Amino acid sequence: MKDPVARLIRIEGLVQGVGFRPFVYRLAGNLNISGWVMNRNDAVMIRVEGSADAVPVFIERLKEQAPAASQIDIINIENVFPEYLKDFRILDSQDLSDETSEISPDIAVCNDCLEDMKYQPHRLNYPFINCTNCGPRFSIIRDFPYDREKTTMSTFKMCAQCASEYSTITDRRFHAQPIACNTCGPWYTLHISNQMKNNFTEILRIIVQLIAEGKIIAVKGIGGFHLMCDALNPDAVKRLRKVKKREGKPFAVMFRDLKAIHEYAEVPEEEAALLVSWKRPIVLLQSKNKLTDGICLGLNTLGAFLPYMPFHYLLFDKLKTGALVLTSGNFAEEPIVIDNDHAIEAFKTVADAILTYNRDIFNRTDDSVVRLISGKERVMRRSRGYAPSPVRLLFDVDGILATGAELANCFCIGKGKQAVLSQHIGDLKNAETLAFYTESTERFLKLYRLKPSLVAADMHPDYLSTRYARGLGIKIVEVQHHHAHIAAGMAEHGIDEPVIGVCFDGSGYGPDGNTWGGEFLITTLDGFRRYAHFDTIPLPGGDVATREPWRTGLSLLYMAYGKELTELEIPFIRNLDKKIMALVTEALEKKINTPLSSGCGRLFDGVAAITGLCTKSLFHAEAPMRLEAAIAPGLTDRYNVDINATISFTKTIQQITSDLLNHVHVSVIAARFHNTIIWSIFETASKIRNETGITKVVLSGGSFQNKYMAEQAIALLTGNDFDVYMAGKVPVNDGGIALGQLVIAARKRDKKEI
Repeated sequence: MKDPVARLIRIEGLVQGVGFRPFVYRLAGNLNISGWVMNRNDAVMIRVEGSADAVPVFIERLKEQAPAASQIDIINIENVFPEYLKDFRILDSQDLSDETSEISPDIAVCNDCLEDMKYQPHRLNYPFINCTNCGPRFSIIRDFPYDREKTTMSTFKMCAQCASEYSTITDRRFHAQPIACNTCGPWYTLHISNQMKNNFTEILRIIVQLIAEGKIIAVKGIGGFHLMCDALNPDAVKRLRKVKKREGKPFAVMFRDLKAIHEYAEVPEEEAALLVSWKRPIVLLQSKNKLTDGICLGLNTLGAFLPYMPFHYLLFDKLKTGALVLTSGNFAEEPIVIDNDHAIEAFKTVADAILTYNRDIFNRTDDSVVRLISGKERVMRRSRGYAPSPVRLLFDVDGILATGAELANCFCIGKGKQAVLSQHIGDLKNAETLAFYTESTERFLKLYRLKPSLVAADMHPDYLSTRYARGLGIKIVEVQHHHAHIAAGMAEHGIDEPVIGVCFDGSGYGPDGNTWGGEFLITTLDGFRRYAHFDTIPLPGGDVATREPWRTGLSLLYMAYGKELTELEIPFIRNLDKKIMALVTEALEKKINTPLSSGCGRLFDGVAAITGLCTKSLFHAEAPMRLEAAIAPGLTDRYNVDINATISFTKTIQQITSDLLNHVHVSVIAARFHNTIIWSIFETASKIRNETGITKVVLSGGSFQNKYMAEQAIALLTGNDFDVYMAGKVPVNDGGIALGQLVIAARKRDKKEI
């Protein structure tokens, strides 16, 4: 018999905590291959010995048939001498260095477990069922490697049956670290009327009754508490808004199944694939039939998602309603609640019952939000199911901490050639969120065994993330906000050459001391040149204008008409208090407390106000969202705009005013305005290409969450021979800023500029 072929295989990527080793074991057995597989803290190592025919097939199937939740990023194969091993084994995990492998995000319950929940005697209706292919991961991990004793499952001793499954290589629960059953696993407790209910059958019955009665329930999820009510009960939804003090922001809705979503939203095949994926994000869909009053509040999109915990399925099996509001269990801008005692205290006057369980959440995670734009998934809020999967880079970023921005904050750490972004933290505007931010940063540094030698931060002096960076006492690189936005898009797509950076957002600190946000930048990772920008708009009252878009609307009209704006016979002017209008007009004239902003978001705010769509914002970006929702489809005409180094929309505002005077429908105005912005992108990018020869365009900034604007801009640019890139794995909003900060700081370090 010929000597066997032997290979040593090293695999990096998302290959731990996703059933990868049992998959390798079964694959080897099917091909009569001997050897071993082992988790290390830095990779999965495999040694295979077999025939010259079988080993190549093994390697090919390894790549093609890996578990759905796994991701092989790097595979190195080394020819080695055979050791004439007799069988194939799964060896104990090894912790050899400060290197780390990827941490799996939390994975939605799989179909096999849903079946087991119906038929396995020890797991009948067990609401914490899981296996190597599904269940909690990031939310429960404390340290590497991913073994039970290093998770919050460590306090639960396996029963004999679970222990047998855990140790049987051929079992689907072999080394499933959160393995549990009705005998030995976590359990739920319902807190209601000063009583505690522990019988799960009774708990389900009570919750079903409460939901039918229009009650609100606080429910502990994978990464934090939710507040839940019947999405088809308008009184329940109204009450939930009141107790959560959430006046205007839409609610996301969990539906029983895809069929239930189809009743209320358009669900194309691509969006359906996102909805049923193991990540189970909230997907923004085009709504059709109106859901209950109080869900979407006049917007034409619906945030829909499907069950992802066993409990969700068990509950829907009993409920009459096919839709539940399942919103983050927090108040105002505070982080989502994760602690049982905290939840009982926080929700006792808000919820009619509180459902807890006795496994700790170690890493807090909100539900993720995605939107399909130009046929590609774009993550808008990156958390459960996505974090902390890294972005692989072309160069070394090891030892760098990037602290992110202020809004929608995520931080980022560099580990080798990987950028590891945190889960969604939120807006860093209060002590509670800052505490969550600080705790999470320290946990990531410990978990990934990183002692940072360099920190990157936004150059805005008042951001709490920047103050945190300055307080670390290590070398710091302060990065311009919009440079970081474009660099994040470049990093995700592996671009290291000059690009045309189009960065549209609400605000960012500019080197000239003004607020930027409608920027055309000739950008490299080394630096940028501001080629053109939207004309600056005075913001009466400063930051208060973001909450009161009527102020920006008045400012735009003042720029277009001067004091004569008071004579305009449009509803916006007629409805304004004349005394307040006079005071604001005087402030604009005398330049009193009217800081300048070139922000695209502020331009959208002003137009939304002038058209009457939104004069006061109840939540972040409400005005631009309502302007997008108003667009009449199929229109191609636009307004005039002066495109130079400063892009002036004065003529645009005058033509919008003329349309309003002529009673043109607001949907037509919204379409024409969007088309004007899209045209300005194309015209300015064309000018830059003609002058520089650069053909790559990177679109970034929160304004590009606008599906219409992003898709039309991408289509126009690509149709005219531009190569267009836009982030998708990381948020295009400020949640992706930290990635850009990280790569810019790494480049400065490589060039010894710091």
